[in-house]
Amino acid sequence: MGRKTMGGMIFWAVLAIALVYFITAYNNLVGIKNNVAKAWANIDVLLKQRHDELPKLIDTCKQYMQYEQATLEKVIQARARVATARESQDIAALGAAESALRSGLGSLFALVESYPELKANEQFLHLQGRITGIENAIADRREFYNESVNINNVRIEQFPDLVVARMFNFKSFDLLKFEAADLQDVDIAQRFG
Repeated sequence: MGRKTMGGMIFWAVLAIALVYFITAYNNLVGIKNNVAKAWANIDVLLKQRHDELPKLIDTCKQYMQYEQATLEKVIQARARVATARESQDIAALGAAESALRSGLGSLFALVESYPELKANEQFLHLQGRITGIENAIADRREFYNESVNINNVRIEQFPDLVVARMFNFKSFDLLKFEAADLQDVDIAQRFG
């Protein structure tokens, strides 16, 4: 074999390896990006479920809590901000709106202690259990979303993957952050103890 043939074979082998790596890196980045989208979709479903449950809870509370309209309005306004942020996929606004909603729900559930007939209402107890379950699921999905975002953001910044990421305009995503007080799950059941 001549030198020219050997050089040509090495060139084609290096080119084939680079092409295989390029395809593999691209496919991995697509998979990671889709995991972020899937994680967001999971949160979105839960936020929508909670969004649909809150009016029922507020209506039930209104029947008993005639003098607590400011607290109920706070929850209603926070619910609207969460819905707007969710629909626009504005992660920063969602974090702030979630904090306001959690604060409003905390105030609402603290006030329920003053209304024993509301605490004994079967519909209220059902909604309380439902919202508690949704809150726990949101916390779990938030963790999965942030882990998916972290994996994505690290991979698109690492060499040589960043070359592929820049060529195909893979973008970084924002972490879903809440205020420090909101990092703990809302334990609604404890508020009714």
